[in-house]
Amino acid sequence: MNTYCADVASRGSLELGSDVFKEISADNDEDNQPTEIESLSNTLTIIISSFTCPNCSWSNTEIQSAGRIQDQGIAYTLKVKSIQDMNREVVKADSATTRIPELDFEIPPYTQKGSLSTIEGLLDRAVAGLEQDQPLRNATAPEVAVKIDEFIDKLKKLKEGGFTLVIDDPSGNSFVENPFAPQKDEALSVSHYKRTPQQDAQLGIKAEDEEEKPSNDIDCMRNEVLTFNTNCPECNAPASTNMKLVQIPHFKEVIIMATNCDDCGHRTNEVKSGGATEELGTKITLHLTDVTDMSRDLLKSETCSILIPELEFELGMAAVGGKFTTLEGLLKDIKDLIVSKNPFTCGDSSTSDRTEKLKLFGEKIDKIMAGEMDVHIVLDDPAGNSYLQNVYAPDPDPEMTTEKYTRTFEQNEDLGLNDMKTEGYQE
Repeated sequence: MNTYCADVASRGSLELGSDVFKEISADNDEDNQPTEIESLSNTLTIIISSFTCPNCSWSNTEIQSAGRIQDQGIAYTLKVKSIQDMNREVVKADSATTRIPELDFEIPPYTQKGSLSTIEGLLDRAVAGLEQDQPLRNATAPEVAVKIDEFIDKLKKLKEGGFTLVIDDPSGNSFVENPFAPQKDEALSVSHYKRTPQQDAQLGIKAEDEEEKPSNDIDCMRNEVLTFNTNCPECNAPASTNMKLVQIPHFKEVIIMATNCDDCGHRTNEVKSGGATEELGTKITLHLTDVTDMSRDLLKSETCSILIPELEFELGMAAVGGKFTTLEGLLKDIKDLIVSKNPFTCGDSSTSDRTEKLKLFGEKIDKIMAGEMDVHIVLDDPAGNSYLQNVYAPDPDPEMTTEKYTRTFEQNEDLGLNDMKTEGYQE
């Protein structure tokens, strides 16, 4: 393996043991020649940089791949059974994801630099990263600090073995030692896979046989914002509407249309489903337990009804149109529609009883947004095109249930499906 050691700081030295690298410094660049050492395996070539500061004794070991990105990604799954397994060498590229399923623990790619270490070293590095800001957390968020301390204790106990380590590297340049090589390691499984286009993009590469495909209208909508002229719905002045096809994570594609009026300042956005009506309707029920629930992303199609059982409130489909907003934004729209923009709350048509009742409703909506009321929000969409963010995704949300149901004849009638002919319509 060819490796080149570059000086990092004028008062430190790069080394990996006295028998491998010569001590180097910025004052002697002519001697900084490539050093040839044996590779860790027959196919893996890496550059190892080890830095040690004689003043504070801080040390760091990083690696970079000296070869090309492999044709396929690689995933290692190791059953760590004993303390001896802690000594296995691991080369973890910066593009690799590290997971410990038993603790639901993950180190995402590109959050750490590549390293040459052991399994014990990986655990120590994870513990050091979590402990780094603990003094600050103890002062500002003691409850969070306590939970992190508990998790750190769990990580430290893993050094006794009894867990699974997964290293998934789309570049194919990570490595987990097989101490029984060339025999098979029963505790270690290795799989190769074809990278996704997204992984290729993250690695900055493009398949050689990939050709530019002519774009169609759908591709244009995915890659750019389309603009067309319209009139403001408030003052009827000329305005422009922007339209974009957006992929909602864990859901589907939708079309977002936003209008901004320069004359009166009115802004609005509408959401149209980017796909067909689903085979089953969807009913989403969220139990509000914390004010942070207000920040959940929400997609309400024009066919979705909204219910708040504790307030005996129901808003029919299309009342506030299709929207992509947050739960707080939806509640504000409901309050504006029922209270602020209600024509029966002012003028000759208003009565004191009605005004007081609507005012009380508005105050309850404010309490819900402040997290002071224990309520449920129900999104009932017979077309199945509405969505409420699961903050625990991909795991189930303990406070949210999603129910799929068969539509009634009346619901199909409202959607215009009963008279729709999808087969033999050309005859």
